[in-house]
Amino acid sequence: MKTSEAVARRIRKLLDEKQMTQYRLCKNMAIHETTMSTIMSAKNKSVNLNTILLVCRGLGITVIDFFSDPIFDSAELEID
Repeated sequence: MKTSEAVARRIRKLLDEKQMTQYRLCKNMAIHETTMSTIMSAKNKSVNLNTILLVCRGLGITVIDFFSDPIFDSAELEID
């Protein structure tokens, strides 16, 4: 799995846990929905730390919470 796919899966999981829509997250982050759609479809091959920080703030979690998922522990995780 590529890192962009792992980030998208993690965001989806957190949205489900928080019972939040992607639209609400976009509003919380103050980004356009097309930007989030690009991230969620894993088309954005270079999701940077600033974007992750915005996602974390939009979800009300820390960066540690974001990355504390087994999906990021995989030795098979490919860097895009």
